[in-house]
Amino acid sequence: MLEIRNLTKIYDDGTRALHNVSFTVEEGEFLVVIGLSGSGKSTLLRCINRLIDPTEGEIIWNGVDLAKLAGEDLRKARRKIGMVFQHFNLVKRSSVMNNVLSGRLGYTPAWKSIIGRFSAADREKAWTALDRLNIRDQAHKRADELSGGQQQRVGIARALMQEPEMILADEPVASLDPVLAHSILRYLEKLNQEDDMTILCSLHYLDLVQRYATRVIGLKEGEIVYQGTREEIRAMSDQEFKDIYGEEAERVGELVGTTGA
Repeated sequence: MLEIRNLTKIYDDGTRALHNVSFTVEEGEFLVVIGLSGSGKSTLLRCINRLIDPTEGEIIWNGVDLAKLAGEDLRKARRKIGMVFQHFNLVKRSSVMNNVLSGRLGYTPAWKSIIGRFSAADREKAWTALDRLNIRDQAHKRADELSGGQQQRVGIARALMQEPEMILADEPVASLDPVLAHSILRYLEKLNQEDDMTILCSLHYLDLVQRYATRVIGLKEGEIVYQGTREEIRAMSDQEFKDIYGEEAERVGELVGTTGA
């Protein structure tokens, strides 16, 4: 279980991105975070895996406060937390296979990874990950030769190489068209259902939130202003919508927010 307790993040310029955020995530949940650009969605996810250091608060995962870890202890904890990024975060000039293998960096001595000395077992894991994402045939292409949807599948395959118990997906489909967005989220849903993997994902299209979330939290100006189940988000009232997105916000089709934060 993941428990966030009074998490606060204030950046060096004084911007308060998160303020006393508290919630829990049960194992095997598909939790979606919604909110406007600047609401704190990305900051929240990046604090959880310590890409960003929180200013205050606790991040309790499997009984350990990630906010207090450093050095080798933090490195070991991060092994079990995969990360999927909005803009893929791939090494564009490198092959798909090498990008996927980079997911083993937490398990491999640095000198071996620099010269590409991954074990046969690691390479077999990479082939398995590519198979699960249906991109085995792209293994030897450069990452920048792939479409956006394919690149994001490489990003998910790389995360799988960590053998994660939890995946954090920061606006993973914001750069994709609606058809590809559903395709990527179905892969994450498959991992959630087949592997009982916990997924924390920020999204901004209501139809995607309603389709994939088992639970939802809404952020506004760094604070939680909404929590609901899949059924409750499907029945969200106009006032609840405005509580998250502001009194002047209007539902336009299925759009419920913008990227970023």
